[in-house]
Amino acid sequence: MRVLPLCLLALSLTGCSLLHKPYKPVEPFKKTTQTQSGASKPQPRPVPVKLYTDAGDLVSKPFRDLGEVYGDDCQATAQSSPPNLNTARKRMQIRASNMKANAVLVHQCEVVSNAQGCYRQAVCQGSALKVSSQ
Repeated sequence: MRVLPLCLLALSLTGCSLLHKPYKPVEPFKKTTQTQSGASKPQPRPVPVKLYTDAGDLVSKPFRDLGEVYGDDCQATAQSSPPNLNTARKRMQIRASNMKANAVLVHQCEVVSNAQGCYRQAVCQGSALKVSSQ
């Protein structure tokens, strides 16, 4: 009688261990080589956009106005880092570059308090220009 519970215990322990798969070490990822047909070209860097703060600098240069651009930097809460006008200017230059502009005439840059969604916000507005070198 004492042997029967001991046999059932031994059988149940071995029976459960048979359900588990043995441990297999995971192989590290292999580097794949891309073929020339599947390789994508790296994205070109945006063209540098020159900032003009005075419209008098554009008097002797032919240019075409491509539209209004803006850039902003938001301070979400009072504990967040303060908004930066340089970041707002840079974002404005990037938007102008996306419009194929090579210059921006800056109209105004200012820090606004209690803007929607921001505790404080730095905003720059300007005109995207395509200035000819003639």
